[in-house]
Amino acid sequence: MDLFSFDKQFYDMGFRALAGVDEAGRGPWAGPVVASAVILPCNVSLQGLDDSKKLSPKKREEIFEQINRSALAVGVGIVDHEKVDTLNILQATLMAMRQALNSLKIKPDLVLVDGNIRVPGVEYEQRSIVDGDQKSAAIAAASVIAKVTRDRIMLEFAKEFPQYGFENHKGYGTKEHQEALASFGPCRIHRKSFEPIAKLLEQRNA
Repeated sequence: MDLFSFDKQFYDMGFRALAGVDEAGRGPWAGPVVASAVILPCNVSLQGLDDSKKLSPKKREEIFEQINRSALAVGVGIVDHEKVDTLNILQATLMAMRQALNSLKIKPDLVLVDGNIRVPGVEYEQRSIVDGDQKSAAIAAASVIAKVTRDRIMLEFAKEFPQYGFENHKGYGTKEHQEALASFGPCRIHRKSFEPIAKLLEQRNA
């Protein structure tokens, strides 16, 4: 079943405004978590749409522009590193998803959420779709919007903190990032509640 066929089953049930929801940035050691909600027209054609993790950065940018041109509505939610530390990453992710849904200019009549979670505090009917970004066109579109939006934010942070290589790893725990942390310590956008950063701060404060 391709991405669009998966969504068609819900249109065939009578749902019309089908919102896909996904996030980017749960795992990184730095920066925000970003979520997106996307409502696509039921007859849309998006050449090359796929789970954002399977697309090259260039292809993601192309699809990002296509989605913004074609979608009936696109919502984005951004929760910064401080809120991640205060709330924990799951609650911060749910907050970003709630923001994304609440910013849609059209109210969905069904929300498909990637993974095994549901978004609390919203009035819409929801379905949790495990591996949804590989099954549903709406969720795959949301994954692209969230990923490109977050990558652009991290590229801006890379200019402010050039020593960490954020432009390369986007805050994920790569070898380059580990080495930069060992040399320079955490900067203000690092997530202090995440174990590698917390451990480093503990050692430095000992």
